[in-house]
Amino acid sequence: MVASDSFAEFLREQLAPLGRVSMRRMFGKTGLFCDQAMFAMVAEDTLYFRVDDGNRADFAEARASPPLSYEKQGRAIDLAFWHAPERLLDEPDALVAWARSALAAARRVAAARTASSGGKKDNLGE
Repeated sequence: MVASDSFAEFLREQLAPLGRVSMRRMFGKTGLFCDQAMFAMVAEDTLYFRVDDGNRADFAEARASPPLSYEKQGRAIDLAFWHAPERLLDEPDALVAWARSALAAARRVAAARTASSGGKKDNLGE
């Protein structure tokens, strides 16, 4: 389920320090983008941040919750998006710090994809 209008507006306001944050419905969820890099997703008004090897240690607190996943052929496929701790929704500075780390991860993922495709950009915004 995509983000509700009120949750989407809350996130836009809270994450404004990152720059222009846009949202796009994707696969029944909502992707959050900054500078065309998808750094977070929302499913059922739950926020998930992009994780990679570069920020996994920073997000240790999120490890206790299951990552964002989907079903494929009867199997759960985990995505590289971890559940943001609920406390962040009441701590604007911490929320932005986590979002910055997730944005850095999204940029690393995009750079790696561009490098592996011979310099061609994909159109996923990831």
